[in-house]
Amino acid sequence: MRIRATVAAVSGALALSALAVPGAHAVGSADHRADVAKVREAAHAAAGKTPFTGSTGSDGEPYAIDLTFSNVKVNGGNPIVAGTTNVVSVPVTYNIKHAASVDVTADDFLMDVEIYRGSFEEFDNELLGDNWPSCTATSSTAATCKGTIDIDPRDELRNADATTWKAFGYAIALNGVDLNDPNADLSKVGYAEQDALATTKLQRYSKLTVNASPEPVKKGKTITVTGLLSRANWDTHKYAGYTVQPVGLQFRKKSSSTYTSTLKTVKSDSKGNLKTTTTATVDGYFRYNFAGTSTTPAVKATGDYVDVQ
Repeated sequence: MRIRATVAAVSGALALSALAVPGAHAVGSADHRADVAKVREAAHAAAGKTPFTGSTGSDGEPYAIDLTFSNVKVNGGNPIVAGTTNVVSVPVTYNIKHAASVDVTADDFLMDVEIYRGSFEEFDNELLGDNWPSCTATSSTAATCKGTIDIDPRDELRNADATTWKAFGYAIALNGVDLNDPNADLSKVGYAEQDALATTKLQRYSKLTVNASPEPVKKGKTITVTGLLSRANWDTHKYAGYTVQPVGLQFRKKSSSTYTSTLKTVKSDSKGNLKTTTTATVDGYFRYNFAGTSTTPAVKATGDYVDVQ
């Protein structure tokens, strides 16, 4: 269940624990998305306010609140990598500044930084956290905040999502307005949003295997090295071969802890399979090494030992 952002008192210098909000919607639920979308769409409704920049709260539009986001980092600047089944949770950190009139400690003050792909006016997909962020006040008008992006690949991802995403932030001051009321007066609701706060890549988890044979083998004889390069398929929720990709074959001697530079480069076939040959010289380990692509992270196979006699 999603919980609201809380801000610590400046005195004490410790972040308050996030408090559960009675009746809060589960993250990603239709209710949660509908609530935020209702305010966001109303804020964007007036001509010339795309994205929302300055409504005064007339004609049923939310009024603009003075709050800005900065120093946003998603997963510490690293790509987000997801497999086919396990939920992935990554940190989101940022700073906020706000006018003294904005009560970020109110029970019905909502704030978050989320990621999306597509256009800012019409997301192709959106990802957010299971909990509202928690914040620590650094002054009466500033705070540092921590949240998460929580991703269930079974429900939220498709292969097209392996791309660059943008982060945006929003804040909503409900001021006692019940958004479930069809007659809710949105002009009493405060709203702020900010786009293009950061970017992050979402990648499909990769796997790589290797098998060198025969074992043992006589010196000077041929060793055949096979393997499989695969990655998460978010459309089928299974792993499938990553085809026509360059993969390096590497070797390290039994007495060494370091792999040599690439012996040769092999391309995966139409099913992701790898196969090449090399000559047996000394005892050691063979492995395949994939450098990665924009949609798929780098991966190294665990070395396979060959005894050369």
